Amino acid sequence: MDASGKETPELSEFHTPNAYVLRLAKEHPEFVPCASVHPYRKDASERLRQVAQDGAVAIKWLPNAMGIDPMEARCDAFYKTLQELSLPLITHAGEEKAVEVSGWQELGNPLRLRRALDLGVRVVVAHCASLGEVDDLDSGPGHRVSAFAAFMRLFTDKRYKETLFADISAMTQFSRSGRPLREILLSKDLHSRLLYGSDYPLPAIDPLVSTRLLERDGYLTAEDREMCNRLYRKNPLLFDLVLKRRLRVEHMNATHAFSPTVFQTADFFAPPILELDAPPPTPAPPAP
Repeated sequence: MDASGKETPELSEFHTPNAYVLRLAKEHPEFVPCASVHPYRKDASERLRQVAQDGAVAIKWLPNAMGIDPMEARCDAFYKTLQELSLPLITHAGEEKAVEVSGWQELGNPLRLRRALDLGVRVVVAHCASLGEVDDLDSGPGHRVSAFAAFMRLFTDKRYKETLFADISAMTQFSRSGRPLREILLSKDLHSRLLYGSDYPLPAIDPLVSTRLLERDGYLTAEDREMCNRLYRKNPLLFDLVLKRRLRVEHMNATHAFSPTVFQTADFFAPPILELDAPPPTPAPPAP
């Protein structure tokens, strides 16, 4: 999609049609689908309503790769429709390395999500923005800050307590498992707004997650590391879940781990109840 809202397939590294994902979810009801809609489309709100009607429980963005600036006023109608449909927006934040970004890296700045939050959209920041640096939009030109620090500024802002969430996908990767992982594990008061995510298929790419490094840094015991390595050889997706359940940090004579609620995401992604699906109102009884 270019800046005018025109489809530009030549800029897309890959594309998975929403219709394909939604059809698979209907064929396999054990899965619930997300969809992706570009907010610059002239029919963006109509497409949002259609994918919601077809079963999508969330919308996913990768702004750095999709050329989406979450701060732009033209996103407002999109945000208002999301809020109306009770659909959360899952959006990558921080540096993107998995796909080509075509010079749009700064669009992953988590501070650019304030516009959506201020309009009441539930936003899930993928990976807790745990990689890269961004412009500090609160400090003027020339100031840079880690994407994670920018994210935490929003995450600890009481104005967004009901609307800002984050997932822990990819946070065990060797490039993200330093300060971001430790700080999130220690922030017990924020765990009720964290959601488990796997970032699959990346957990199946062996070099990206080093259980040796996680043991060295005190996140895993030797026994847990051995168990996780055995799981990896059988089922990388289960490995990712168990690994994140077993992570530990020792701090001030206490052991800190992710709260069980982090892994209980079903309610958050429950399909929205749409007005267009509601039964007609029951007619009032006739007057006596």
